[in-house]
Amino acid sequence: MILHLSDLHFGTEKPECLEAIRHFCQTHPLEAVVISGDLTQRARLGQFFACKKFLDQLNTPYMVIPGNHDIPLYHLWNRLFNPFTRYQIFFGELEPIFETENFYLIGVNSIRRRYHTKGHLSLEQIQRIDLTLAQAPASKLKIIVSHQPFYVPFQNKRGFKDSPLMAKIALEAWAEHGLFAVLHGHLHQPAIYDLNQMFGLGMDHPVYDVHAGTSASNRLHKDEPNSFNLIDATGKISQYLFDEVAQAFMLKADLPNK
Repeated sequence: MILHLSDLHFGTEKPECLEAIRHFCQTHPLEAVVISGDLTQRARLGQFFACKKFLDQLNTPYMVIPGNHDIPLYHLWNRLFNPFTRYQIFFGELEPIFETENFYLIGVNSIRRRYHTKGHLSLEQIQRIDLTLAQAPASKLKIIVSHQPFYVPFQNKRGFKDSPLMAKIALEAWAEHGLFAVLHGHLHQPAIYDLNQMFGLGMDHPVYDVHAGTSASNRLHKDEPNSFNLIDATGKISQYLFDEVAQAFMLKADLPNK
């Protein structure tokens, strides 16, 4: 099983949620913890340090990618010339590949210094990941991890809100190699969609777009509680919501539900 967290936003973290995540990791046989960006609120050294310390204390292998909050917002010099320096001091690679017994995970950095929230993909990224997926073991669930979702149920004049530029082009290539799912955060709204249906990819299998809510931040979307997802080796995706009374993450539903 892998635990999918997102949008921890250290600097706005809720200690009770962090403790509940620790307990969950201690009581479940996890292969890895995957965090789909926004580790910090304002990309400050202290926030990165606190996040790294927390993740190391889980005593579970973990994989992270950056979110739009993980590059400086107000320090324009650093944003323009060294946007990922602080992130890389603590977490290294921007696009890690992580393999477990049952999962093959590929990190995609969709963050660009010129944009505050909207994601971008390059042709180089699409081609490189296409080759990586083609060479990945067929026996494992192949999963992409990026910060911005590839599909949202509403659009503006620029298309799906904050979805990466060229997302459909990427999916048309990646789905050919047995892609199981893409994991995201960003919107603080847990959900799951079948990208095969949403984009008409023509596959005979679903390709899931799995959104996680914020797992630990007090920056909640409307009345959505803190949440995370659990994915097992059979491909079952389960959604857990934080219960303020129990001070624990409780199973809400086995997905897909969209």
